[in-house]
Amino acid sequence: MKLAAGTPTPRPDFAHILAMSDRRGTFEHAEFASPRPEHGYCTDDMARVLIAAVRHPSGEAAVDGLVHLALRFLVDAQAVGGGVRNRMDRHGHWEDRPKVEDAWGRSIWALGTAVAQADDASVRMVAADQLARAASQRSVWPRAMAFAALGAAELLGALPDHAPARALLVDAAAGMPRPTSDAAWPWPEPRLTYGNAVLPEAMLAAGVVLDDATLRQQGLDLLGWLLAHETADGHISVTPAGGGGVGEMGPRFDQQPIEVAALADACARAATVDASTSWPAGVAAAVDWFLGDNDTRAVMWDPATGGCFDGLEAHGVNLNQGTESTLALLTTLQHARRPVSAAR
Repeated sequence: MKLAAGTPTPRPDFAHILAMSDRRGTFEHAEFASPRPEHGYCTDDMARVLIAAVRHPSGEAAVDGLVHLALRFLVDAQAVGGGVRNRMDRHGHWEDRPKVEDAWGRSIWALGTAVAQADDASVRMVAADQLARAASQRSVWPRAMAFAALGAAELLGALPDHAPARALLVDAAAGMPRPTSDAAWPWPEPRLTYGNAVLPEAMLAAGVVLDDATLRQQGLDLLGWLLAHETADGHISVTPAGGGGVGEMGPRFDQQPIEVAALADACARAATVDASTSWPAGVAAAVDWFLGDNDTRAVMWDPATGGCFDGLEAHGVNLNQGTESTLALLTTLQHARRPVSAAR
């Protein structure tokens, strides 16, 4: 059930991520709260670890250690040409070849965030160099380019003369899928799939950095539609893992924490460029989803471990506490623990 009214928002607790980590990285999967080393590690998750860790106030030695662990993993994952491997087995052997897919885009997002927010100058320098190499590539996948756009925009906020990041952001902006003219379904794809909120967030980020008012407004409009579409009876009800299209009504299940976190990220960014109260409210609704204000009134985190459950099901929760889900909880709580930035 939902936590009692007035219960304080939990502080971001990295204990479970630390328990899921060893000297190589953070294991991807868990059986309940125990890591499953046999499934190894992935770059997608290590990029998320870096983002969450550098967003955390510096000074906690264990979390600062995660910054270095994740950065080292991302450096190793990247090939000389800028492509990125995604899967490493428990013994430290890569299982795939460098590609320019989501792991590439998420790596750039994480590296740009490290440049913008890490306190350690050596971390910022390494991250900027690695991003410059990755930015020589372009992906055919819209979400990969959207993740990359977020990283390029983050870096340019700190280093506005970084030419590789600017070139990447310009190309990403030019290729972003734009809203349709259908007011009932402005989404630029026939179905919502995964990481949906990253598309309007990338439009916002690129629109601000490139001073493109049209792109910025399209991002706000598309995010507003998505937030309304994924709200039911006053609470968040995100598109499930199987996706959703025109006329498919909720609630539908196997809802993933990462989708809620993407909404929180996008709403937090929107609040920096637009004064509408809907954006802080969107962040608050995302936090409340984890605390039990969702379609089944199920609390989605384990106070004993700090971990997050892997999915919201029709009759409860998936009790495994994987890395992706726990990081989704952490990054959402990070927005809740600091004031949402006021529109400039």
